[in-house]
Amino acid sequence: MDNVNIPPLKFTPILKSVVWGGEKIAPFKGIVTDQKNIGESWEISGVRGNESVVVNGPDAGLTLTRMIEKYGADLVGSHVYKRFGNTFPLLIKIIDAAGDLSLQVHPDDELARRRHNSLGKTEMWYIVDTDPDAAIVSGLSAEITPDEYAARVADNTLLDVVAHHTSHPGDVFFLPAGRIHAIGAGNLLVEVQETSDVTYRIYDYGRIDATTGKPRQLHVEEAKDAIDYKVYPSYTSTPTDLGNGIEELVQCDHFTVYALTIDGEHVFRPVVDSFSTLTCIEGEMTVTDSNGCSVSLRRGESALMPACHKEFVISGKGRVIDAHS
Repeated sequence: MDNVNIPPLKFTPILKSVVWGGEKIAPFKGIVTDQKNIGESWEISGVRGNESVVVNGPDAGLTLTRMIEKYGADLVGSHVYKRFGNTFPLLIKIIDAAGDLSLQVHPDDELARRRHNSLGKTEMWYIVDTDPDAAIVSGLSAEITPDEYAARVADNTLLDVVAHHTSHPGDVFFLPAGRIHAIGAGNLLVEVQETSDVTYRIYDYGRIDATTGKPRQLHVEEAKDAIDYKVYPSYTSTPTDLGNGIEELVQCDHFTVYALTIDGEHVFRPVVDSFSTLTCIEGEMTVTDSNGCSVSLRRGESALMPACHKEFVISGKGRVIDAHS
């Protein structure tokens, strides 16, 4: 591994215009575009048909999937490569909700594999900024049965039994597969999720699809077997302070996510054999690998640190969301 020289990688963001999208992502990222209603910036993606393309270094122009095919475990880590092969296991997004997203749920790995030949979708949200009265839907506030769920969708009362949470910058929401959730209007956030695009939409406020003139498709029956109907005492995650400006936000079987506060020069030595994704949410900094190759990161930009580097240095001032498998 130490003989392989893959520099920190940056990618062209994939900007997605959607019905609920806003106008915050472009200024947050410091880019100029005529594109409107940008709801998502796919920062690092191996999703088929939406694969990130490298913009720096000798491999500029290659897709993330092609990079894994070329470098294998040196890029993603041996245990990641053994488990996922040439599929990059995480999808990193920046999301701006000017309107409420639909209530939805995602299947777990077993159900997604059986139905869709896909990974499931466990995800987490780190709230970067909010408008006044912004909220998140996560989980249920009252226990219901699968049949009651379907009935409440039919009579438009599902919102009465989901848990609504006022959101604030710095809040963390962990969303295991099966949990009903929705991003409310006024949230700007970073999302880390499994590489999957399988979504069951279960409530959409009666919105009309602009292309069909009909209400957007719901997946009420498909979701019935996917939903976790339990009520939990809390739906927000409390970060764990690890010292040296590092907070652990979420740790699960699919990913571990940290918030890094940078003020000066910090040396990071990954504790597992994995890549690291770095998404800057505040300030400006430089990321330098063990061979002295570096990339700059400013607010709204992301980079991928290959697993072949046993340590890397981040210098500057700001905050970064760091995720690995």
